[in-house]
Amino acid sequence: MQMQQIATMKVITERRATMLIYVVPVRFNLWVMLFTSCWVVYMLRVNISLNLIAMVPQVPHNTSSQSQCGPKDDIASNETLPHQDGAEVHASPIKVPGGASFNWTAEQQALILGSYFWCYPLTSLAGGMAAERWGPRYVVLVTSFVSAILTALSPLAAKLDYIALVIIRFFLGFAGGFIYPALHVLVARWAPPAEKGKFVSAMMGGTLGTVVTWSLTGPLMEKFGWASAFYVPGVLTLVWCGFWWYLVADTPSEHPRISESEKKYISEALGDKVNNSKGLPPFRKIVTSLPFLAMIILHYGNLWGLYFIMTVGPKFVSSVLGFELSAAGVISALPYLARLFLATIFGVVGDFILARKLMTTTFIRKFFCIFSHILPGILLVLLVYAGCSTALSVSLITMSMGFNGAATLTNLQNHQDLAPNYAGTLYGIANCVGSTAGFFTPMITAYFTSSENSFESWRPVFFLGASVYIVSAIFFIIFGTGNIQAWNFAPDDKDDKEERTNGDLKDLSNSKINNGDAKEIKETPLNVTT
Repeated sequence: MQMQQIATMKVITERRATMLIYVVPVRFNLWVMLFTSCWVVYMLRVNISLNLIAMVPQVPHNTSSQSQCGPKDDIASNETLPHQDGAEVHASPIKVPGGASFNWTAEQQALILGSYFWCYPLTSLAGGMAAERWGPRYVVLVTSFVSAILTALSPLAAKLDYIALVIIRFFLGFAGGFIYPALHVLVARWAPPAEKGKFVSAMMGGTLGTVVTWSLTGPLMEKFGWASAFYVPGVLTLVWCGFWWYLVADTPSEHPRISESEKKYISEALGDKVNNSKGLPPFRKIVTSLPFLAMIILHYGNLWGLYFIMTVGPKFVSSVLGFELSAAGVISALPYLARLFLATIFGVVGDFILARKLMTTTFIRKFFCIFSHILPGILLVLLVYAGCSTALSVSLITMSMGFNGAATLTNLQNHQDLAPNYAGTLYGIANCVGSTAGFFTPMITAYFTSSENSFESWRPVFFLGASVYIVSAIFFIIFGTGNIQAWNFAPDDKDDKEERTNGDLKDLSNSKINNGDAKEIKETPLNVTT
């Protein structure tokens, strides 16, 4: 009798587990892990910006240049930190236990902040190929684990010498460069074409990670000291690695807890367009592909505009309007939160359109360039004509970055269309090229505004930023495509390639699903809300 009860309980437990899998698709778990992975990588990237304020004595400085509109003393002070990173925080000095331990110069602090990005573009270039060869699950796991250990070692390195901390940050950037391309490989292998907007919107997790990290780091340091701002993110990342190892697999067929219906749905939706390629990508065909070039230009325009708003926007509002945007935490977070929120909305809208075949993939990619690139560019032009209205300026910056959230349907997804087998490689190349925008935007701004801070001197800066946004979109609208390219398929697939591409290119939105499977497919929707 007891054995029978045990057997009955075992059956009930298995049924409950099966029901849980049915209710919560594995794809939803994957979406959460994609979102939090971006959160984690940005948490480890940007925490140093605020930590340095507590680690180094902050000397108040007076600026001799006056803003054209005058300081907004009733809102915020006009003091700011040197801006070294597009995602860096501007904040007032804070007093923490054990703070102000190091008398590092401004140049040494800049070296610490900038060292993260010395190798980041190069490993971003290699990250996609590494994930395609060894699997995105292992690449993200290893690099995140190493990043957590390096972050936890940062206080010890700082006490040795600032050069030791520079080395730590260098290797953090080395590891961090692998993550985003690897995540795009994972999306290519898991996301059905009609759901890619949702999955790509998960890449905006870094935006929320930045805001939350800045919000929590200050109170953490005030209570436990600046070293805790390194230890806590390191430990949280190690815990996150355990969840990643348990919940994520390279492909649906390798996942131990996925239901057969969900596995079949993904397999039917992706068809034969994605394989676990172990060979080198066809670089010659990739770099000579006009659609790929159009995608790179669109991605470059997106990153130029993004870095432009992050760096030049706050500086303009501070030096010309006399209002320190980032001195107020809520206002500082608005552009980032707007981009995260609208990216999710645009992703859902795009998936809805594609699932019902209201537009082709190519038309979606080109049409939404209006929101991701053209409208943000127009808003940048309007910003310089906003006059001394602080509220209007902040609104224009917030809307410009918010509309850029539509990039989840344009440049952030187009490489998945062109070659899902090499999505990580394509994204890595585009991100490597696009990262150079972070170097150029501050230099160009300094060139035009070195003599004075006035609307007239800033207009060329905003016109140039808007032009890059808009011209890159126009180029993509003319030459870009959302169709899969023939070089996506391996050489040994040559016999089947013509059939799969219908003699030319095949739109991913036209994935065929048997009528007999329609009911089963509808039973496993992925509903993602934030």
